[in-house]
Amino acid sequence: MKRAENLLTSLTGVLSASVVVTPQGEVSEIHVLTRNDVAAKQVVRNIESALMAQLGMKIDHRKISVAQTADVRPIEQLQEDAISSRAKKRVVVFRRLEVRPADRPQRVVVTVKLSFGEREAEAQELGTDTLRNRVEAAARAAALCLDDLIPDNSIALEGAQIIDAFDRKFVFAAVHGLGGREAQLLTGTCEIRESAERAAVLAVLNATNRWVDARR
Repeated sequence: MKRAENLLTSLTGVLSASVVVTPQGEVSEIHVLTRNDVAAKQVVRNIESALMAQLGMKIDHRKISVAQTADVRPIEQLQEDAISSRAKKRVVVFRRLEVRPADRPQRVVVTVKLSFGEREAEAQELGTDTLRNRVEAAARAAALCLDDLIPDNSIALEGAQIIDAFDRKFVFAAVHGLGGREAQLLTGTCEIRESAERAAVLAVLNATNRWVDARR
């Protein structure tokens, strides 16, 4: 799990990280030490989205333990700066999701904010106030952010929908990625936990993470 630990220590405010796995290779615990100027809940969200987007790992937030300190970055982490720097440039991080009522009745505005390296992008989508359309709007906004963050390529949403599998609900997203003359249909999924809109954004990131990484 060294790759996952290097990825986590590249996230904003994270000083060190430890990933504990079972004998079967499944993640049982994640422990991170962060600066005290970063909200613990935001750290957990960043960890979930980074692991999903970069490594395709779906982690229950209850497995993530966050400890905070006012101390500076540990010396052992300084030794891995080069690895962390490269990882940070590859990771698309889910920064913010907001769903609020629009001025028109029975409409909502979905706002998504992503970051990639030192760049940030934010997009808004208007949709009718139904679960299906809120999911589509969140996925479209995520795709627009990615399209802005990867200017030399083109990303467009084909569609996003909720599916049932294994007694759980997932968001399934399909995205068109166009790099040069090469066009690909990219697909990704994410289990619905906190909200369907959040899962829609993570499904888009899951669909595009390797495609985006290959174009750095």
